[in-house]
Amino acid sequence: MGIRTRAIVALGAALACLALVLGGCSSSNYQPELKEPVVAAPTIGQDGTLRVGVDTTNPPLAGMGTDKIIGIDVDIAAAMADQLGLKLSIVDVGSDPETALAEGKVDIVMGIDQSEAGGDFWLSEAYLPTGVAAFASSPDAAVPVAGTDVKFAAQISSKSAWAVTNEFGEAALTSTTNLTDAFEDLATGTDGYVAADAIIGYYAAHGQDIDVSIVAMLLAPSGYCVGVAKDNTELQALVTETVGSLTNGRVIDYIERKWLGTALDLSSVPQTAGTPLSTPSSDDDDDDDDGSTVTVGGNAVGASGSRN
Repeated sequence: MGIRTRAIVALGAALACLALVLGGCSSSNYQPELKEPVVAAPTIGQDGTLRVGVDTTNPPLAGMGTDKIIGIDVDIAAAMADQLGLKLSIVDVGSDPETALAEGKVDIVMGIDQSEAGGDFWLSEAYLPTGVAAFASSPDAAVPVAGTDVKFAAQISSKSAWAVTNEFGEAALTSTTNLTDAFEDLATGTDGYVAADAIIGYYAAHGQDIDVSIVAMLLAPSGYCVGVAKDNTELQALVTETVGSLTNGRVIDYIERKWLGTALDLSSVPQTAGTPLSTPSSDDDDDDDDGSTVTVGGNAVGASGSRN
């Protein structure tokens, strides 16, 4: 199912304003300069259009909005397409990006976790960091230490709950049915920390207008990458250049702030003493999404709750 994004011009204007900073983007009627396409078939499957595969069961990276697919990956894909001078078509490839690439249904796929990637395709450098993190109400909160009286709220049967019990024991875990309840426990002081995926946790807290900070990593950080067919070296080079440009130009930071309330940087976050070198496999964990249900304002949502 392909859904053509109709908001590229508006997004391009916002991103252009960001890039210009104080350089004169003062008009609400600003229109970005239309770029000439820098790539064509057969490097991409359809002249003039970048076809991007996402997994709509992986909010807030991608999910179904009211009438279209939305999410962080969709916004980043729109910025990539704009930089390449292309229109954008978003395709839901579910959990099988490898087949979508192999069959030529898409040109690239987004949201591939480099720590779990096992497909036969090329991966870019990470454009978003991720990892199971310890959230606290204050950025000055101490890094949790095993053997002390620490309490974590975490979504039941999640990778985050596994990380807590693996290092801190069952007594340290308060299981919740969703992250909304977990962050409410944190806000009221019932628990000292919330354990959650860094992106999903910030998304849930931002949706509840709860100020939180990541104070430690419970599992080694990873990152989300762009996947391209192994033999498409020209497109690989363009993706590398485009991801680097959007990262260095702080465009991805802007998109993160829209969805998460902050630009995510895990490079200097300390790891707890017992952080394992790798994450559990799917056989060890009942909920690899670690937050497929996020409740905001009393309604269970995926990526459909865009927060500005």
